[in-house]
Amino acid sequence: MRETPRSRKQAGLRAPGDRSVSWHALPPEAVLAQLTSTASGLTEAAARERLARHGPNVLERERPESAWRLLWRQVNSPLIWVLIASAGLAILLGKVTDGLVVAAVVVLNTVIGFVQEYRAGRAIAALNHMVPESTLVLRDGHPVTRPAAELVPGDVVQLASGDRVPADLRLLHSRNLQVEEAALTGESVPSSKHVAAVAGDAELGDRASLAFGGTLVTSGTTTAVVVATGRDTELGRISHLMEQAADLSTPLTRELSRLGRVITAGIVLMSGVLLGVGMLRGYPFSDAVLVAITLAVAAIPEGLPAIVTIALAIGVQRMAARRAVIRKLPAVETLGSTTVICTDKTGTLTRNEMTVQALWTWKGHYALTGVGHTPRGQVLRHGRPLSPVPEDVYALLLAGVLCNEADLQPREGRWGMTGDPTEGALLFAAKKGGLGVTDLRERHPRLDAIPFESEHQFMATLNAGGPEHRELFLKGAPEAVLRRCGPQTDRDAVLEQVDRMARQGLRVLAFARKDAPHSEALVPHDAEEGFTLLGLQGMIDPPREEAVASVEACHAAGIHVKMMTGDHLGTAEAIGLQLGIHSPEHPGLTGARLAALSDAELGRAVRDTNVFARLAPEHKLRLVRALQAQGDVVAMTGDGVNDAPALKQANIGVAMGITGTAVSREAADLVLTDDNFATIVAAVEEGRRVYDNLVKSLAFVLPTNLGLALILMLGVTFFPLQGAGGVHEPLLAMRPTQLLWINLVATVTLALPLAFEARERHVMRRPPRAPDTPVLSHFVVMRTGLVALLMAAGAIGLFLWELQRQGGRAAAANALALAEARTMAVNTVVSFQIFYLWLCRTLTGSTREVGFSSNRAVFVGIALLVLLQAAFMYVPFLQRIFGSAPLSWGAIGRSVLVGAAVLPIVGLEKWLRSRRRPAPAPRSSRSTA
Repeated sequence: MRETPRSRKQAGLRAPGDRSVSWHALPPEAVLAQLTSTASGLTEAAARERLARHGPNVLERERPESAWRLLWRQVNSPLIWVLIASAGLAILLGKVTDGLVVAAVVVLNTVIGFVQEYRAGRAIAALNHMVPESTLVLRDGHPVTRPAAELVPGDVVQLASGDRVPADLRLLHSRNLQVEEAALTGESVPSSKHVAAVAGDAELGDRASLAFGGTLVTSGTTTAVVVATGRDTELGRISHLMEQAADLSTPLTRELSRLGRVITAGIVLMSGVLLGVGMLRGYPFSDAVLVAITLAVAAIPEGLPAIVTIALAIGVQRMAARRAVIRKLPAVETLGSTTVICTDKTGTLTRNEMTVQALWTWKGHYALTGVGHTPRGQVLRHGRPLSPVPEDVYALLLAGVLCNEADLQPREGRWGMTGDPTEGALLFAAKKGGLGVTDLRERHPRLDAIPFESEHQFMATLNAGGPEHRELFLKGAPEAVLRRCGPQTDRDAVLEQVDRMARQGLRVLAFARKDAPHSEALVPHDAEEGFTLLGLQGMIDPPREEAVASVEACHAAGIHVKMMTGDHLGTAEAIGLQLGIHSPEHPGLTGARLAALSDAELGRAVRDTNVFARLAPEHKLRLVRALQAQGDVVAMTGDGVNDAPALKQANIGVAMGITGTAVSREAADLVLTDDNFATIVAAVEEGRRVYDNLVKSLAFVLPTNLGLALILMLGVTFFPLQGAGGVHEPLLAMRPTQLLWINLVATVTLALPLAFEARERHVMRRPPRAPDTPVLSHFVVMRTGLVALLMAAGAIGLFLWELQRQGGRAAAANALALAEARTMAVNTVVSFQIFYLWLCRTLTGSTREVGFSSNRAVFVGIALLVLLQAAFMYVPFLQRIFGSAPLSWGAIGRSVLVGAAVLPIVGLEKWLRSRRRPAPAPRSSRSTA
């Protein structure tokens, strides 16, 4: 039984994860007192009692949707219900073959949708893998290994480098502790931890006295007390936020659902009217009902779900080739309608490689060229390269090499780094300045060192420069180093330079040295005074070169780019300026300032502000919702657990495949295998191409359904009845199974090649379409009506001509003659489709613009359909199923000739429309590029 707030109060124990208790702001003794624990931990009895009250230290899994529920969702569609009813009525009326064919269509569509959804991942379950299986805990004053699930508030645990933090902890003792918190806070480098309390209003990334469950200890050791477990941890809070985040339907699924409802309503109405017409004309009731069923079969685009699914799957394959892996099929199309990309900074817009870019010594400022983990670069002064480097720069770079725990190693044609990223950046800076790291360390061997301690914020090394020469080098935070420099140091001047570099978003380290001629070992007093400041090195994780061009491409496409990061605001703004995202006129917002805004104020701020820093998970979630409330289609990128709720809420969640956590990947719709912002832009381009091709498929498919419905309605209304002995049967131009042949076989075979069409010209120079833009635009409706009328007129005309040629009413009573006339009508519709396919390859221009042979799949589709149509006419087995008959070459030629009439008529319509349509201008961006 879980503990209630009342029982906690009675026990004198604060609620774990209680937001009213700022554990990071309390000294260790007060934390232990609040938790009624001691530095030697709990007793086994007390731990068991608390475990019974608080429950295990696990995150409860969300129960997955059952297979039956998934299956029901595929069936519960208006179009599917119409088809099911049609199949059932056909079988009851004795048309078993027709009914079974319709039922097979229902089963096929249901299976496709079920498989697609069944394979979708579950996000919250992945959070459980971030909690370690066991940990070292003090019980009865002795260290014992216990399953992490058995930890309770008040337990004291011991952690070392490589351990995963099992719960939210308040540090009691620590030494050189650094924790990788990027998954929770977005920090690009490990966070230094210490025991001292911090301000109560400190943001998550600044709570240096806490270690959060699911993070990783990268160096050092600690003894800490558990302050929150399970759902009460930061990890558990994120799990709760993920449950609140809504899985949004995509613009395409919404439009297709609306289209389905419209088509269903129209079919039911037309079927009712046709039933009445049939009864008035003297049709037997069973035949009148069969006519209504046939209309439903003709008008419903049975092949459309398969076409959409396969077209999206082709888009998935194309995106995978461009390093973007789609997890949920509809996300392919959503990318094409994206209006805002909310992107993380580290590793996505930047290289995730700390790089020294600025140097300062008492002689002035220097720049360092070359980005990332490469030894190529040079030192610049006033824009001019310096070779060899001046002595002051040499001394500064030398200190960065010797007072350093990292190392460089050649790896597969490039240099790799082992150790802290910040220290690695110092080594690469030295190589770019022409210094040999290995040679310098051999000439100045280390004799002793004081390792970096987060409490002291510095590192010191004792190095030998010769038999009698000893030097002490100091590296650390500028304030810590300045305190240890002599009184001759102009501290104000140095701090002014530190502030200048910090405003540029640089992380600044100071370096100093002093002689120690007789020292062979270091004692703490040696590093307290008497140093001479050598200078400053400013570093930053620089932008990716391709990210700048990609941001420009987004702006040209009318897509706004907003940076959301857990890093410091100054750093984020500096990177944003370099990328063209940030403008000084619209300062960035921190999570603390964002939390103080009302929803209305946030709605106004989010329109112009493009840089958001020091964000917690709930801040990112709120920002995404604020953008969606304004009608934006939001793509959100992220790699950490803290990004997962926003990834799930966004219209399209984009996770990092290299640095991303399992949780972020499971919550996302799209995974980037190269963690590159440029890949997102490529995916957007591919998404727009997919949508264009889907519209082409709709423009191709719908005229066939409307044309078939018109053929049937005109036949029932105007054709004479046939039969003898007082029994009259409807004379229809096509049987229900023949309608299904056209809808499923011919239409799908020809529509699928459209999914392989190349992108339209200027696809990334036009604005995103509005999310509420109907798929059935005015153009598609008008084109559908025009082509459907041509198709119906041609098919009915040849059907009647063939009957008349074979003897008129007598031919209608002849089964073979009627089968030949119906086969002629089917061939005419198929011929219309083949020629109309060429016109649908581009909806706005001529086929010459896309290239006659640019899409070889079109030729494959036409050739395959010709073979299938030949089998439809000449294979006896298919003749029995579909009621077809063999045709002469002359009859086939007449069908082809009539079908070709669509080319000049629709070609003229295209030309007239292109003359009236102005060229679209890109939507102005709210971004400040």
